[in-house]
Amino acid sequence: PPSLHASIPPSLHPSIPPSPLYHLCVPALIVGAGPAGLAVAACLKHEGIDSVILEQERQVASSWRRHYDRLHLHTPRDHSSLPHRRMPTAFPRYPSRDQVIDYFEAYAAHFKLAPRFQQRVTAVRPANGGWEVRTDDGRYEVPHVVIAAGYNREPIVPRWPGQETFGGTVVHSAEYRNGRPFAGKRVLVVGFGNSGGEIAIDLHEHGAEPSIAVRGAVNVVPREILGIPVLALGLLQRVLTPAAADRINGPLLRAIVGDLGRYGLRKLPYGPSTQIRVHGRIPLIDVGTMALIREGHVTVRPGVERFEADGVVFTDGTREPFDAVVLATGFRPRVSFLDAGPGVCDEAGAPLTSGVESAAKGLYFCAYYVSPNGMLRQIAVEAPRIARSIAASR
Repeated sequence: PPSLHASIPPSLHPSIPPSPLYHLCVPALIVGAGPAGLAVAACLKHEGIDSVILEQERQVASSWRRHYDRLHLHTPRDHSSLPHRRMPTAFPRYPSRDQVIDYFEAYAAHFKLAPRFQQRVTAVRPANGGWEVRTDDGRYEVPHVVIAAGYNREPIVPRWPGQETFGGTVVHSAEYRNGRPFAGKRVLVVGFGNSGGEIAIDLHEHGAEPSIAVRGAVNVVPREILGIPVLALGLLQRVLTPAAADRINGPLLRAIVGDLGRYGLRKLPYGPSTQIRVHGRIPLIDVGTMALIREGHVTVRPGVERFEADGVVFTDGTREPFDAVVLATGFRPRVSFLDAGPGVCDEAGAPLTSGVESAAKGLYFCAYYVSPNGMLRQIAVEAPRIARSIAASR
């Protein structure tokens, strides 16, 4: 029967030709085997509900494996666990990328989650009162779909005049692994987000000469204040409006971070809480970038105007030679495979909701809200809520 056939991986029954239609005897299908997808599957299992996870890569947490080597969580271990299983206490306060990947693998093994790998989802659309999900080699029909394909799904790769004439290397942060290939080279990092700030540190530690191009005004917050993670302070201030939190935090941040204007940076007219909760943007969480700027090891430059054969011209008219450029220009959470009707995604294809049922019945998104408390903590909030909603609908 199709339902039995669907429950057996094709690799275990090579003599049976794969069917183009899989009728799944489960109430939910999850797109993505990153932390959000794993958390939703574990929470559904906790509610006594089976699910199927489709993952386009060969292993869980594939996007985490592509992050640069130096990456550590900016949120503390105790606030970064997925539901129903805490991170090991042997981990440091801010676990490394590899430690986080180990935790995700152990999490999947603990809950006996078995994603169907190399299943690239090509379409999700309403069908027969539920949802049809198509992959490169199959079609599924289920009553509930949870899209957890990742907020950082599509790199934003801008182009500038003259870029094709540049003789150096241009890579997006999604392709950057470490600064070893850039030792002794002049490298421009474009973007002052958390990836850009930490990549500048990594380049310096590998013997490169980094500069950072900062186009707009910014906010900077330390990772800790007086030994207390800034995340913990944010949790204590949840009851305050963003403007009130910024008024309280302003004097302390100015005392710790200093005058950004002295280093060629322009401060936003509002504070970090407003930036996160109103504008959906994360400020630079400083893990050492500002110290390198103060000491002259990292130079701040304005926005890029155009490229030349051996360098870059900035918006203030200055020109500087570079051997390489790293684009820390962010990502889009676009879910281009989804056809769900109006009210589900914005004009750019980003989900309008996260952690609750969308405007389309039976369709959910997980981890598409930029939280001031960190993405992993947000997943720990959203995944149980989604599982309870699916359980209640049954």
